[in-house]
Amino acid sequence: MAFDPLDFHATAVGIESHEDVTEMREFLVETLEDEGVDPRVDDAGNTLAIREGAADGPHIVCNTHIDTVPPHVPVEVDGEIVRGRGSCDAKGPLAALSAAFLDAEIESGRLTLAVTPDEEVYSTGAAALDLDADGYIVGEPTGLDICNAAKGRFEGTVTIEGVAAHAAEPESGASAIRAVAPVLQAIESYDETVGPPEHDSLGRPTLEPTVIEGGEATNQIPAECAITVDRRSVPPETQQGFHEQLEAHLQSWIPDSMTLSFEYTERETPFLEAFATPEDSDVVRALQGAGAGEIRPFGAATEASYFAADAPTVVFGPGVLADDEGAVAHAEREYVRRPEVERAGEIATAAVESLLD
Repeated sequence: MAFDPLDFHATAVGIESHEDVTEMREFLVETLEDEGVDPRVDDAGNTLAIREGAADGPHIVCNTHIDTVPPHVPVEVDGEIVRGRGSCDAKGPLAALSAAFLDAEIESGRLTLAVTPDEEVYSTGAAALDLDADGYIVGEPTGLDICNAAKGRFEGTVTIEGVAAHAAEPESGASAIRAVAPVLQAIESYDETVGPPEHDSLGRPTLEPTVIEGGEATNQIPAECAITVDRRSVPPETQQGFHEQLEAHLQSWIPDSMTLSFEYTERETPFLEAFATPEDSDVVRALQGAGAGEIRPFGAATEASYFAADAPTVVFGPGVLADDEGAVAHAEREYVRRPEVERAGEIATAAVESLLD
């Protein structure tokens, strides 16, 4: 049977996948099987399917995810608009890339559809993939633009340790809370003195303190204070490099009577690092030639960061993160335009065909 991306999309948006992706994954597997494909689900919950051409050639991967953020918003089809949770993030891109996977005429090489189960949380599915590809098209709402770069995101805690004392005798201790002021100044100055230079397309990185915790009693000089920081990185900064440089920079701002350390927030998978794919790479040119929009950075962190370390990677799909009225993805008013879902499928199909001709 012929795959209908709009029917698939409307059904997919109606399936709750904010807490458990089992039903949505089963629907995807059944759809692929009905189209004559033999998909498999790996130990990490990824849905994988492969098509191969008659001759040797590059390996191209179409990737997106099936999980959504809570709460579930029921599907509503209103003319050319589909509303509901996941309509643009990322079941619209899933419908488009599924169309490309199923409809593209493959002369040579290999095409893989890799759909992950938990992009919105820890990305354990994507972290477990080892696809050894030559190019990746990652489905997210880009308004049909070609997003060839994105900032990374790191999160960690700066811990300042002083000496506890009675508040009536403050000079007998070393207040960790008082040390917060110079440390905040040091955080503010980090990118002016230590951080990477402004990136051509992503601009400057950001480093923001988001949570401060300290003190145990109202009549005690506090021995410890913690500052949580949010880092949005740009190339060439790495997770390890940022850790080492930030800790060394901040330590130079506190008194000798105190100590300071920085540790990343514990998580099951690596943080998403910044990436930038050259505009002249084959996968960018293929989407350009197929009629995609402008080349620009993507506005959010995605699993594309994991794949970009392997091969040229772009983010592409129907829908937008936000419009003139405000947030769209992850919002109560999440929506996507049906003609854009169809057009995304046509563009992705043509791009894959040009890469695997």
